[in-house]
Formats: sequence, structure tokens, C-alpha cells
Amino acid sequence: MGENSHSKTFLITGVSSGLGKAFAAAALEAGHRVIGTVRRAEDGAAFAARYSDRAFPLLLDVTDYPSIASAVRGAEALAGPVEVLVNNAGYGHEGALEESSLQDLQRQFAANVFGPVAMIKAVLPGMRERRRGHIINVTSMGGFITMPGISFYCGSKFALEGISEALGKELAPFGVHVTALAPGQFRTDWAGRSMDRTSRSISDYDAVMDPIREARQAKSGRQPGDPDKAAQVVLKLIALENPPVRLFLGEDALALVDQKLTAMKAEIVAWDALSRSTGFDTPV
Repeated sequence: MGENSHSKTFLITGVSSGLGKAFAAAALEAGHRVIGTVRRAEDGAAFAARYSDRAFPLLLDVTDYPSIASAVRGAEALAGPVEVLVNNAGYGHEGALEESSLQDLQRQFAANVFGPVAMIKAVLPGMRERRRGHIINVTSMGGFITMPGISFYCGSKFALEGISEALGKELAPFGVHVTALAPGQFRTDWAGRSMDRTSRSISDYDAVMDPIREARQAKSGRQPGDPDKAAQVVLKLIALENPPVRLFLGEDALALVDQKLTAMKAEIVAWDALSRSTGFDTPV
């Protein structure tokens, strides 16, 4: 596409690997400018080297909340006002809840919830004032369906999903869109080196946790989702006049979501009478 009137300034968190790297590459190839956060200077240099004129590395840890606003302002001074924020940075925690610490939970929410919200707050005043913008929060199918052994991760993604949906309603009058992008299993480092795994300590959980851990490690590097195709979806999303509130990515995500919706509907029907039993007998 090249530099033209249709190019936008993206801010993408976590561009050194995985989905974030694919998102940034696709946006740059399409002619957009990309501010990409990295946590290591060498990753920033590698990012800038490929597209020196339109790639703007930003050395920033999204959990360093006090630094975010000034860092984003500095990046915008170089690249232009952020029109598309992609909150991609985050990681997965694996562990039975009873075996996992509150510190594990705090770290999970720091990266997956508080960091993204801090990034949103840094770009939102400008988007609101300009009456345009798109915030894409990378959640997960684990923000709707759940699996044993990743309760903290699911909790963090459920939280980001709820925040995204409510925020979209707050921003609708200002022309700012919010989309929760919920991938299934993609071929990234999520289940490999990026995952934080709590040590096993309670034998009662062996039957649940051991097969899960073995299967996840075995599948790492062989997941069905293609990050480059996910990146093309992001480019399509930002071109839509009315983008979706939530978009699942992958056949696996759609199948599991459909199973949950079916089970939820059946459970609601089964317990309908009990659900309706809580009102006053005499209307006010």
C-alpha cells in the first residue's frame, strides 16, 4: 500500500514474538506505521531494522504503569497519534488453583488486565477527542470457555473481555470501536517458553493436571492457528465501519464456544424455576 492517506499509526504491545510480531509485520507490510513495545533493547533494534522508516520500537514493560503515559506520548510525537491500539502482550499461567499462589494471580492480572487497561488509558483521550480509533484487546477462547489447570489465565481473560465489552458501550458515541479478539490455539510460544507453570505439589491433582500438562507441551509448536492469517484478520477489522464486539479465531475456538453455549442454554432451562423463585410474592 505504501505511505498514503489510508495509513494509520498502530500501537502494538509485545511485538518481539508470537501474534504481536505477526500483527506488526502485517501492518508494516500494508504501509502503516507501528509503535511496537518490547522489553529488551535488542528486540527493539531488530524491530526497527526491518522497517526503519515506519517501525518505532518502544522499550516498555506494560506492567510498569507509571511509565506508560509518558512513553506513549513520546512515541506519538515520533509516529503520530495512535489510531489503532492492539493490546497483545500477556502470557499464560498453568497450575491448579490450590497449588498456585496469590502472587501468581497478581502477576497474571498485572500483565493480562492491568497492563492493557493502562495502555488504553494512555491512548483514549486522543481517540475520544478525535472521535475515531479502534482498540483491539487480544483475549482468548479462554475468556469465554474454561479448562482445568488455567483458572488464573481464564480469570484474567474473562476480566479483559468484560472490560472490553463495557468500554465499547462507553465509547460508541465517540466513534471509537473496541473489539475483543479471542484466538484459539495458535502456533506461538504461548504453551512453550512463554508459559508460567506452577510446580506440582498435591498428588490428588495428578489425574487432572498431568495429562493436561503433557498434552499442552506435546502440542506446542503444532497448534492449528497461523499467526500470519490472524494478522490479516486484524487488518480487515480496522477497515470495517461496524467491527464486531468479539471475534473468535479458529475452528477449535468456535467448536468449544458452541459446546459451551449449548450447555449454558440447557442449564438455564433446567434451573429455570429456581432462578425465578427469588422475587417477592406480591409485586410492589
